[in-house]
Amino acid sequence: MKPLDGIRVLDFTRILAGPFSTMHLADMGAEVIKIEEPGKGDETRAYGPPFFEGFSTYFLSVNRGKKSLTLNLKHPKSRGILLAIIRASDILVENFRPGTMAKLGLDYQTLSPLNPKLIYCSISGYGQTGPEALKPGYDLIIQGLSGLMDLTGNPEAPPLKVGTSIADLVAGLTAVQAILLALLERGKTGKGRYLDIALLDSLTSMLTYQASLYFSGGKPKRMENQHPSICPYETFQAKDGYFNLAAANDKLWGTFCEAVAHPELKDDSRFKTNPDRVQNRPELIKILENIFKERSAAEWVSKLQSKGIPAGLIFSVPEILEHPQLKERKMILDLPVREKPFRFLANPIPAVREETAQNAPPPALGEHTEEVLQKILKLLPAEIEALRKDGVV
Repeated sequence: MKPLDGIRVLDFTRILAGPFSTMHLADMGAEVIKIEEPGKGDETRAYGPPFFEGFSTYFLSVNRGKKSLTLNLKHPKSRGILLAIIRASDILVENFRPGTMAKLGLDYQTLSPLNPKLIYCSISGYGQTGPEALKPGYDLIIQGLSGLMDLTGNPEAPPLKVGTSIADLVAGLTAVQAILLALLERGKTGKGRYLDIALLDSLTSMLTYQASLYFSGGKPKRMENQHPSICPYETFQAKDGYFNLAAANDKLWGTFCEAVAHPELKDDSRFKTNPDRVQNRPELIKILENIFKERSAAEWVSKLQSKGIPAGLIFSVPEILEHPQLKERKMILDLPVREKPFRFLANPIPAVREETAQNAPPPALGEHTEEVLQKILKLLPAEIEALRKDGVV
């Protein structure tokens, strides 16, 4: 059994944060029923190119293991169908703008009396409360507001976003954590609860030591790849390219000085302790830059790693996705998409990852409509066909 076998999730999400969270629940064994608009579906079905066998690769990346039920929420006949499914569900996840589900009569206050065990999770840019709540909140906007972009890039150049949609993804994982906690709580109380997850809350919580720096009277600043409290802990240029070095304590610093054949640096009063090195960072970096130009990045990484010093090359996306470490860890998952093999990133939790190979690929639009209606509402094929003709499903 998977951890969430027997748990049914009603998925009203689209784009990224919501689908990413519900895909994780599907990986854990939940039955995830994705509610989509007939003829259109999740907006990301049209995000592209690239496409694979008619599927947007963006959509493929976050919708593994789900069932697609098309339902016209504006049709009066859809409400009875939907309420019947909600009564038979454990979790509802939505990421519409605050107030949208209430207008549809599908907010937690309306649905909780129908299903007191329902765990209802809303994901939005700013949360359901506060002066910004009703504003649209996309990943780029949240990255800027969270302080993350202010910390990223060259201090003399414009701020930079992270290369992936980190606000959406962190919020999705936060939602999974909240849902799992609510399931544990429900096991004790027998009652569901409402969960209000915000992209801004989630991403701002990642500031950690940068926030503490500010709270203690300091001023966080953009430092490219340097660490504000550790040195040397950054990216260096070698003879042929770049690599990362993390001599994160005084013991590693001493070992590092021996490894690069400059033991005199270890006893230099400017660099003796980490606070000394941080204080005298410009002088130290200039010395190290001259040393590292003598060899290739691969040579330095190999030499430093052989002495137990954390160092690593900077891989391209193709290089890491083809790396034997990921393959050995089974982080690359092969699933058929319309009978043709397609590779996915697997769940990073080992116990869950072992089971994801059994998951279904992302669904075609409405692929499971008949299956869901027959299973939950016990509708006959003729009844479902009538609903199709009426434009309900």
